[in-house]
Amino acid sequence: MTNQKRALFAAMSGYALDGFDLLMLGFILTPLATALHLTTAQSGSLVTWTLIGGALGGSVFGIAGDYFGRARVLSISILVFSFFTFLCAFSVGFKDLFIYRFCAGIGLGCEFGVGMTLATEAYPREKRARIASYVGMSWQFGVLFAALLTPFLLPYVGWRGMFIIGGLPAVASFMIRRTVPESQAFAEVKETGIPHFPLKALFHTMESTKRSLAILILSTVQNFGYYGIIIWVPSYLMKVYHFTLNVSGIWTAVSVCGMILGVWAFGEIADRIGRKPTFLIYQVGAIVTVLLYTMLRTPTELLVGGFVSGIFINGMMGGYGALITDLFPTYARSTAQNVIWSVGRALGGFGPMFFGALLVYMSFDTALKVLSGIYIIDLITTIFLIPRNSDAQNADPD
Repeated sequence: MTNQKRALFAAMSGYALDGFDLLMLGFILTPLATALHLTTAQSGSLVTWTLIGGALGGSVFGIAGDYFGRARVLSISILVFSFFTFLCAFSVGFKDLFIYRFCAGIGLGCEFGVGMTLATEAYPREKRARIASYVGMSWQFGVLFAALLTPFLLPYVGWRGMFIIGGLPAVASFMIRRTVPESQAFAEVKETGIPHFPLKALFHTMESTKRSLAILILSTVQNFGYYGIIIWVPSYLMKVYHFTLNVSGIWTAVSVCGMILGVWAFGEIADRIGRKPTFLIYQVGAIVTVLLYTMLRTPTELLVGGFVSGIFINGMMGGYGALITDLFPTYARSTAQNVIWSVGRALGGFGPMFFGALLVYMSFDTALKVLSGIYIIDLITTIFLIPRNSDAQNADPD
């Protein structure tokens, strides 16, 4: 296996683990809440606080990745995640579970940004959108695996057993990363030295501040919509349409297949027509398909609608990694990928809480219509804050 493929595989394995963990948590919330006597607010906050921990870990590990190397930092972060995920299995109440999930999130927060930096730096610019889409797809593969495996195993191993199973792949991921060399771009920066603190590069000029703000808004909206829908829709289908746990898992799996197609297509399209136009196409698609989804009623319609809306709702994941890599200099890329994305994901983590609050006062269909409005924010941000020449060939030099 070449060094390029090792870097890509390392990034994909970690991000798949990230996706598996968070969707698995969504599936086990009900039995977990019953066993530990959690309120609805406490149950929903577990996802939110995992993502807040991810924002802290992503920021710290992201900066560390620019100083000490992407591959090394990835290995450390996966050990943190694995240790605290195992501890979740031995929780006796909300307080200790909350602490374990927050700390597991610290390790998990490194997966997207540092892994994406490692993978995209290993390939030439003209292939970055595709490589970023492969890393983005790995999240969906992890989610798909969780959607298929959790309903099957949960009745046999319980929620405690699922936490143990969730931590096991981290050991394999750690072994994979030990063989991954650092990128040539990082080696060159390490030799010449970092000109100033990487975090400063995100805000040291008006242009860099505008770029950072744009990515923050886009990543917040992306995660807000994704988590709000993916966490609540399975429960909604079981409650309103009386789907069984297994059928609800099938809906999630079908939707995730749409997301995988969307992420893959984003990378292919963006390397041909550019990052910005592709984002605009997907944002309009997200608004339209979420609104159309509220009109569906039969199980077949809901399955097809989940697949189609999934293409646009999460397909944009295929573009963030390449966009951030192109917009920021090498010495600050790990910081940019992790800090901005992690903070955006933490803010987006309030999606399940917000969506849950809406459901107290309105129907699910109405709540979805309200949620579709956030993609208008995405659209406006892309038009006015993302540079016109944001394609790889026009980006800042390495």
